Amino acid sequence: MSNQSVQTVGNPGDKLKVVLAVVATIAGLVGFFYLKGQNKPALVAAGALVAGLAFAVLLLWTSTSGRDFLGFAKEAVRETKKVVWPTRKEATQITGIVFAFVLVMAIFLWGTDKILEFTLYDVILGWKQ
Repeated sequence: MSNQSVQTVGNPGDKLKVVLAVVATIAGLVGFFYLKGQNKPALVAAGALVAGLAFAVLLLWTSTSGRDFLGFAKEAVRETKKVVWPTRKEATQITGIVFAFVLVMAIFLWGTDKILEFTLYDVILGWKQ
């Protein structure tokens, strides 16, 4: 059983900011598709989308949960930079080993199937295929 606590937005002001951010995001999306359907220039439609998203990000940034998420995102990027990625040669070797293992397992399972088929149909039941 896990003892992880679930973080919720507790402050009424933060709740309002999150709701307004969602509304701003939806408004940006609706504005984008509405302006796109009105044959307005693509730059105007994209501007409506960017403006709605930018306003939503600004609202979230001022809330406690938004700052917590920003800290989480920064920590995730920091942890990603610590990953030691394999070289091209290592990745090629590992891929070759996986393909070889899959081939060996396919042959083994095919052989096992044929042995069971022969044993069941030809020896036990006497059916000839």
